[in-house]
Amino acid sequence: MPEHQPILLTPGPLTTTSATRAAMLHDWASWDAAFNEITTGVCRDVVDIVHGAPDHVCVPLQGSGTFAVEAALGTLVPRGARVLVPNNGAYCARIARILGIIGRVPVELPVAEDQPVDPDAVDRALAADPTLSHVALVHCETGTGILNPLREVAARVAARGRRLIVDAMSSFGALPIDLRDTPADALVAASGKCLEGVPGMGMVVARRGALDAARGNCHSLALDLHDQWTYMERTSQWRYTPPTHVVAALRSALDQYREQGGQPARLARYRDNCRTLIDGMRALGLRPLLPETVQAPIIVTFHAPRDPRYQFADFYAQVRERGFILYPGKLTRVETFRVGCIGAIDSALMQRAVDAIAATLDVMGVRDRTPLPA
Repeated sequence: MPEHQPILLTPGPLTTTSATRAAMLHDWASWDAAFNEITTGVCRDVVDIVHGAPDHVCVPLQGSGTFAVEAALGTLVPRGARVLVPNNGAYCARIARILGIIGRVPVELPVAEDQPVDPDAVDRALAADPTLSHVALVHCETGTGILNPLREVAARVAARGRRLIVDAMSSFGALPIDLRDTPADALVAASGKCLEGVPGMGMVVARRGALDAARGNCHSLALDLHDQWTYMERTSQWRYTPPTHVVAALRSALDQYREQGGQPARLARYRDNCRTLIDGMRALGLRPLLPETVQAPIIVTFHAPRDPRYQFADFYAQVRERGFILYPGKLTRVETFRVGCIGAIDSALMQRAVDAIAATLDVMGVRDRTPLPA
């Protein structure tokens, strides 16, 4: 890493390699054949990561991951349709909010923030309400770091003859997803997460049949995946100005991903990072929110220490001075902070982060590190 550049221990944007950043030093014309070939190759590789060919295609979209989530919901879910949203965190709640804003009907299935979605509860909800046409599931809820059982939920949804849309933002490329045995109309991902590109591009791996049937569904011109896909199929170009540098950076990141061993290797490195982090923080007296059985190796939520000398803003600033950027908590019922395990980092760098946190707590005089009461 360049000197004096802090390491991003966040769920995205995240720390990238020098090769990924260097890929953005070239300017591309958006209609040029060479750039179009980059887009085509990126889309092909993204589909291959989740074994989606030939039934699924990748539709890229300008913007953050939330843009792509809204595009998938607004394109693939008919207007006025009722969508079951198992809700165990902030990003699940965001899906419900999007649905309400764009004229679809969210039906929330409440789940405790520290508990995974129960596939049987999803099945019961679908059985009780035949008007539900879709389920929208967050695979890894980065508000806490919890992993929801995608394959099991997908099987229940398919058995009931309903459709599944998956926010795979923080899992795509690291956690195993196989569309050959996990039926889904869409997986939504982004460039700046586990593929270790830079932010600015969303991607929807969508089932061809669902896209074909979605013409005219979308509430938005810019977010219409059907229109984007059909235009790209016809011309090999984006409809509107693409994020050329972001696409080029993702091309480089995907090349590195393959050279490093693909999904199994990416998951193994993140697991090492996560284990180093949790073991180190426990040794400091800091307790993770989640039990290890449901903790995804993407981002870990820790209870804030009850010591009155702990203040997150000061803690954040001092850890940053030592070279690491943390993430605030996303919960409302308890005070927490989060530490990401993803990006171009390894367990040795994670140990340095733990050491920086230890030094910060010592300087702040934070002695009582037991959790605040709920």
